Amino acid sequence: MALGPLSEWPLIRQLKDRDATAFGRPAFSKRSLELTPRTSRDGAREVKSVCPYCAVGCGQSVWVKDGRITDIEGDPDSPISRGRLCPKGAATFQLVAGSHRVKSVLYRRPHGTEWEEIPLDRATEMVAQRVKKTRDESWEFVNEEGRPLNRTLGIASLGGATLDNEENYLIKKLFTGLGIVQIENQARI
Repeated sequence: MALGPLSEWPLIRQLKDRDATAFGRPAFSKRSLELTPRTSRDGAREVKSVCPYCAVGCGQSVWVKDGRITDIEGDPDSPISRGRLCPKGAATFQLVAGSHRVKSVLYRRPHGTEWEEIPLDRATEMVAQRVKKTRDESWEFVNEEGRPLNRTLGIASLGGATLDNEENYLIKKLFTGLGIVQIENQARI
């Protein structure tokens, strides 16, 4: 790889221009002057969102083109994060577009030693059947005095801190409708 003439090296230019802060001309190269934002040059539109990782609620700018996410960056208009994201938030794009992301359900049978891939529909049905079975087996109609309970203590829920208010509301409604009374959210612990 050719490095070019010594006089074009940034340090040499900085010394020659007496630019002690390196914020002037020496800080720029031909390549850096030609750079354009990757999100605006391809015609993507910005959609405001919230990072899904923790309860802080950092703002994100999600860039979308033709129905596909092209980039995710910190939202400079967010009063919470002011355009900054932690390493997990900065890697959110990989959450939806990562080639290494597992897209199938892995299941290990009871007493099994190997994982097997199963369809998502089958896994969802298995979860629903187990919730119904546990609920039916642990259902309490009345207490010792004969007062109605209509609940189950066989199922509990601990919600994740990545859930937003709307998701927590829906989960609470679903579980309450199933008679589950042990419902908590990690964000409050």
